[in-house]
Formats: sequence, structure tokens, C-alpha cells
Amino acid sequence: MKVACTVLRGGGDSDASSLPDKVLLVMLRATKVRIDPTAEQRQHLAKSFGCCRFAWNYALNLTNETYKATGKGLSRFAIQKEITNLKKEYEWMKEPYSQCLQVVALDLSRAFINFFEGRASFPNFKTKHRKQSITYPQNVSIVDNGIKFPKMGVVYAKIHREIKGSIKSVTVSQNCQGHYYASILTEDGEETPEKSADGKAIGIDLGINHFAITSDGSKFDNPKWIEKHERNLRAKQKRLARREKGSNNRNKTRKQVARVHKKISDCRLDFQHKLSRRIINENQVVCVENLAVKNMVKNHNLAKAISQVGWGQFTTMLKYKAEWEGKVYQEINRFFPSSKICNVCLNQVRSLTLDVRSWQCEKCDTRHDRDVNAAKNIRDEGLRILSSGAGEIAYCPDVRRDGRGRKTSTISQFDG
Repeated sequence: MKVACTVLRGGGDSDASSLPDKVLLVMLRATKVRIDPTAEQRQHLAKSFGCCRFAWNYALNLTNETYKATGKGLSRFAIQKEITNLKKEYEWMKEPYSQCLQVVALDLSRAFINFFEGRASFPNFKTKHRKQSITYPQNVSIVDNGIKFPKMGVVYAKIHREIKGSIKSVTVSQNCQGHYYASILTEDGEETPEKSADGKAIGIDLGINHFAITSDGSKFDNPKWIEKHERNLRAKQKRLARREKGSNNRNKTRKQVARVHKKISDCRLDFQHKLSRRIINENQVVCVENLAVKNMVKNHNLAKAISQVGWGQFTTMLKYKAEWEGKVYQEINRFFPSSKICNVCLNQVRSLTLDVRSWQCEKCDTRHDRDVNAAKNIRDEGLRILSSGAGEIAYCPDVRRDGRGRKTSTISQFDG
């Protein structure tokens, strides 16, 4: 699996007062591969997971206590210094690669920044009963049939595609099923293609009965992965509930439950990767709604159905794949009444309940399929935002409050 992001890199003199001659958008790609460590390497990884987890929890607790006492938290450099002192106090903290421990300070600092800027919730303490991960920021290389790590040697890896560019970091993770993966972040040195809106545009309305409805009339059914595996999942979860806590049989059954969840996750990823790739290949501009999934799942009647479709994951795939190809991914405001507007005469109806799947416009007498009409309005609104140049989101461009009660603006800037 690959993801992408962009970073700014400039040339020019090293003098801080001088401006860069040119700013380049450089593509970073992450390739996730399956690795198969030996028994000795698994033991080393288990110790590394534990040490990094201990360092995270210690630093998080220390930051919280410092804030309560002084009203200020700890900087990244202060956290790194505390982690270094831990290695002097506990001999076993020296077993993992030293840079993996230093990355913990960077990750925790970034977690607090994301929290204060409203992008994430408050950092949580880590537990050994869930997914484990550590990051190697340097001294990792790709060799024949494997990846060479410091202090661990060569670990066999199933590299399914060529790794191009220089390696920036490698994150090793272990899921609840006991499988190991390595996410290799590389910089290929190639510039990000310039965005162009010249070509076919499509609007996508995401739903539950149909996973996606496009403005050209195509409807993609929702596979409903959980329902297909629900009987098997229920049986294994019932068996897990009857096992004695702390026993080997409970641990074996836990892995069986994790295997079913992994199957559901893999099916969802496969479907969304194929559909997103098809949409990006066939269109130049992709317009979707900016849905607030976290708020929508608060409806307990629809929470399970909304969670299993994976709208957020799908839109993320559309976004980075469009970025790779130099195509345009445009979001419109979630409050835009796409279902209530006639795409022919732009007449807006006052009320349209969810049970009404088709309706007729009172002014132009056009008969509309609710979802296809919404997709067409999403496409038209996205093109209007792009043509305006300002990139503002229509219908609700005022200031509203987010979940923490702070004022945020619904104005976004189109870059390109």
C-alpha cells in the first residue's frame, strides 16, 4: 500500500537571511511490505516495542505532571533529554536502537501540536495489547530479499515492487494477529506534477445502500463486508468471551478473532483501492463532499453501517492518487444542499426526507434520482469553486465552532 505527501525543499545559499532560488514540491511515498523476522529478531522487536512504549508513557505522564505544576509542557528537546536519562537509570533501555527512542520524543511532540491545533484528540497512553510500532529514522537499507536494520541485521521482506529513491525512515509494526510489516518512506526526487483541471470532471455522492454514486449515473454497490463475515465473527467472539483471562487458549482465540477482522479490513482496502484507481484514471477532476464522519457515527442507528463503509479512507485514497497524477481533488462543504437542488434549473426544495429516493422538480418538471442528482450538483459546485479562483466553499462560508468550542472558518484555499 502506498500513500503520498509533499514537502517543500528550496535551493540557494545556506545563509538564513537569503531566500531560496526555487521551491520544489517533492513527492514522498510510503510502501508497506510484509516482513518475516526470525525468532531472535522477533524477541529483539518485542523488547524494542516495550522500551519505546515505556518511553512514550513516561514522557507523556511527565509532560502532564509538569503542565499541572507549572502551566507549561515539555519541549521535544526536554523529552529527548529525559529519555536519555532513562537509559542511564534502566539498563534494559539500551537494548533497542537509540534513534528509535529519540523518535518517540518527536512523535509525542507532534501529537501535542496536532491536539492544540485541533487536528487530533489528546495523546493517549500506549498498551501492549494493541498494535505495536517503532520507527527507524536512519541506517536502514534495502538488500536482496530483505531489509537491513541496525542492531537486528537483515530481516526477510516480501518486497512486491521496486523501492525507488532515498529512504527517509522505516516504521516496523506488529498487528494484533502477530504479523509484522515495514512501511518504507522514500523520497524519489521527482517533482509533483502540476495540477490541471482540463478534462472530464466527475462528482461522487457517498452513501450506505450504494457505496458511491457518480454524476454520470454509475452506482457502485456497498459490499457490506461485516455482514458477510458476521456469523463467523460472532462465533469466534463468543468463544473468546468464554476463555479464561490470561490463558493460552484465550490468546489463541484472540488471534482467531483478529484474523477475521484482518480479512474484513483487507477486503475493504482491496475494493477501495480498485475503485479509487478506476475513478482517477477515467477523470481529471474529482469532486466529493467534506463529510464529518465522526459526527455522523454518533447516530447509534447508523454508526455500524457508516463505520464499515470507510468513507474517510476512500476519500484519502482519491486525494493522494489524484496528487500523484497531477489531477484535481476538490471537496465541497458538507452543508451544501446537493440533494435538494435541481441540477437543471437550480430550484431548491424546502424539505426532502431520507425515504424519498426520487423526486420531481416543481419548476422544470424534471424527474430526479436523488443520489445521481446530488452527484451532479457536487460536480457543478466543485467546478464553480475551481473556476472562482478563491477556492471558497459555498453555502455556509461563515465561522462556526468545532468540537472543542473554538471558532473555525469553513473557508479553504485551493492551491494550484
